[in-house]
Amino acid sequence: MNTIDFRSDTVTWPTARMREAMSVARVGDDVYGEDPTVNELQTKAAALLGKESALFVASGTMGNLVGILAQATRGDQVLLGADAHSFRSEAGSMAALGGVVPRPLSTDAFGMMNLRELEAAISPDDPHYPRNRLVALENTYGARQGMPQPIEYFAEVRTFADMFGLSIHLDGARLFNAAVALGVSAAQIVQYVDTVSFCLSKGLCAPVGSVVCGTREFIHEARRIRKALGGGMRQAGIVAAAGIVAIEEMIDRLADDHRVAKQLAIGLSEIEGIRLDPNEIRTNIVMFELDDSVQRSVEDVAQAVFDDSGVLIGTRGERGFRAVTHYWVGTDDVERLLVQVRKALSR
Repeated sequence: MNTIDFRSDTVTWPTARMREAMSVARVGDDVYGEDPTVNELQTKAAALLGKESALFVASGTMGNLVGILAQATRGDQVLLGADAHSFRSEAGSMAALGGVVPRPLSTDAFGMMNLRELEAAISPDDPHYPRNRLVALENTYGARQGMPQPIEYFAEVRTFADMFGLSIHLDGARLFNAAVALGVSAAQIVQYVDTVSFCLSKGLCAPVGSVVCGTREFIHEARRIRKALGGGMRQAGIVAAAGIVAIEEMIDRLADDHRVAKQLAIGLSEIEGIRLDPNEIRTNIVMFELDDSVQRSVEDVAQAVFDDSGVLIGTRGERGFRAVTHYWVGTDDVERLLVQVRKALSR
């Protein structure tokens, strides 16, 4: 039985072009700044996003942590969404490793924070309170169906941040999904943030790695933070080569993943016992729930789907599922999943 994996776009394998590039990559010691392929990736990434400089890191979590700790230190406050990935799904690393104080705020259906609530969360200049330092954003917003947040929101947050002397870091794990969905360049989105990290290993299909971008001064400090976190890599050009292919060849095709996700969402919405609004699906993440009338648990349904077809889907809480489309799943795989969900719910 061939396994079809909808659990995440992190399960993607490198493409044939990536494997070829990795096999012939020129390498050096990146801790010394001497790996030519890493340097090429960093130069290309910075130019792509309109930033001065960039740094290759091992993961998205490391990218966010480097981005935050290079701009905030012990006792500093970071304003961010209560369901932001960097708050809820990165092991509390900003607090545990950096002593940075997260201030989580509610978000709307798009994952956007209210500007009035942001302002109300600003601590007074008083020794009893943490220092205001950073706003952390996310695009696309994973906890909200992978919603692409509009450029206007970033412009508004930029105005707010400037008013209070704050920096802005963007968790852009799926930044290029947002850009493709909005019909703009990634550089247009990130023009309003000081620093940004994006993943090579999700929809872009590279086997590992993320890139952090910002000013030269920021990247100088970020390199020090990366080293302190154990992220200094040596002949990293072998994996950076796949990252170059990722940003050169895999961005425009993300529209295909969005189209397949919409197909899946529409099909799921037509299945009795499933709750889902297909209009909420804008990128490659499809979240759906069991109706109250369904007596089976999400674990039972997911297991039944896998046992019968070899299709993997993620579960969320007591009633929810998550399916993510990517390069290695297509329209036939969607139909296979839909058939098995119907079958599982009819038992």
